[in-house]
Amino acid sequence: MFYPMNNNIFNKKFTYTYCSVCLYLVMLNVLVYFAVGHFKFSVKGVPLIYWLGLVPQMVKHGFVWQFVSYMFVHVDFTHLLFNMYALLMFGMSCERFLGSREFLLFYLVTGVLGGILSSAVNTVGGMSNVMILGASGPIYGLLFLISVLFPDSRILLFFFIPMKMPLAVMIFMLIEVLSQVFGTSAGISHLVHLSSIAIAWIYCLVRFRISPAKVWRESFRK
Repeated sequence: MFYPMNNNIFNKKFTYTYCSVCLYLVMLNVLVYFAVGHFKFSVKGVPLIYWLGLVPQMVKHGFVWQFVSYMFVHVDFTHLLFNMYALLMFGMSCERFLGSREFLLFYLVTGVLGGILSSAVNTVGGMSNVMILGASGPIYGLLFLISVLFPDSRILLFFFIPMKMPLAVMIFMLIEVLSQVFGTSAGISHLVHLSSIAIAWIYCLVRFRISPAKVWRESFRK
């Protein structure tokens, strides 16, 4: 690994292992999709989606597992398909580079803390009954991480505009901010996307001792 780590509680690195955690995450998402959307399982007569989706009002009543479970619940097949495609595309590269343990830690930390942060904002804004679903939060975190680990890599923005990852991520962030402010794309939790990116930024600073801003500046100079 190219990044420095000190042997303390925040920076102690894992022994490198690779066990295809990304594929297991995809399989878990698919299983939950069928349990919730196809077979329509319920618990105590309540549809499973209300037990697993992240609703701040429900968390207040002890449903704290929702901060984890929401990442594995999807509204429909299209929602699942695009998220799993992105998870494989960005996640497999990160996992190979970081190792499976570090990858899983990053994925869960960005997803859970991104969910907590966005739920807190929703609660303050009087939207404690808004349900958050899907893996897009941690996936946006992975997209951000790719731009830091591989800043010279390129992506086809909107599938046809080639550009470096840092610039593409900046554009995605701008789109998310504008969508959140002006309320476009109803049904999409732009706030959890932005929250997960913010957590990913902090993760790079604290865990990897890397400044994303510095990495991006150096990439733009090339």
